[in-house]
Amino acid sequence: MTILLPLPSQVLPHKPPFLFLDRCLECTEEGAIAEKYFGPEEPFFQGHFPDWPLVPGVILIESMAQTLAYWAAFKRPDLRLLLAGVEDCKFRRAVQPGQTVRFSVQLERVVLSKAVVGLGVAHVGRVKVAKARLTGFALPGSSLQTATESPSAEQ
Repeated sequence: MTILLPLPSQVLPHKPPFLFLDRCLECTEEGAIAEKYFGPEEPFFQGHFPDWPLVPGVILIESMAQTLAYWAAFKRPDLRLLLAGVEDCKFRRAVQPGQTVRFSVQLERVVLSKAVVGLGVAHVGRVKVAKARLTGFALPGSSLQTATESPSAEQ
């Protein structure tokens, strides 16, 4: 049975032009998978770079972070996650206009019900284009405890 997931615009506080996910394909206890088509009309291609347009690496990182935030907000609609850290980031291939990127984030751990760490990976087709370890921090007043449903995951 296929479960239809809500659009990122219905789950995340982000709005265009700073929403970098088109759809979420999967959202489980272990993580989430989302996609974004980077069309040639994206405004950043005008300056990055006019003769050889590329998706900026920071936008790939932000897209992975939005995938992590989708996971958290889908599990707990009142939860807002802020990107607090990026480690071990590597860019392996350029992403160009007209390509669809699939972002996957695998949950690694929850820390004191306030932070979540996940491994983000970006692919174009079968080719890995970027990866990073992301840390998201729950805004004050919200907790990841009920989002994970697993107190034993805390460290």
